[in-house]
Amino acid sequence: MKPNDLRKISADDLRKKHSETTQELFNLKFQLHTGRLENTSKLKSLRKNIARINTILTESKVEGVLK
Repeated sequence: MKPNDLRKISADDLRKKHSETTQELFNLKFQLHTGRLENTSKLKSLRKNIARINTILTESKVEGVLK
């Protein structure tokens, strides 16, 4: 997802999306180590999405403190 799309989502929904994405990453890593994963580029995109979500959650916390 793009950062602008993620900024429109509420913090609770972002936390839910973070846990879903983390679970999906775990499943893909499991498939990778068992030799069943075909599309390894999905791992990189999921890690980036998790980082984006974490960044936006941190931004929203900082903005809440500054206001």
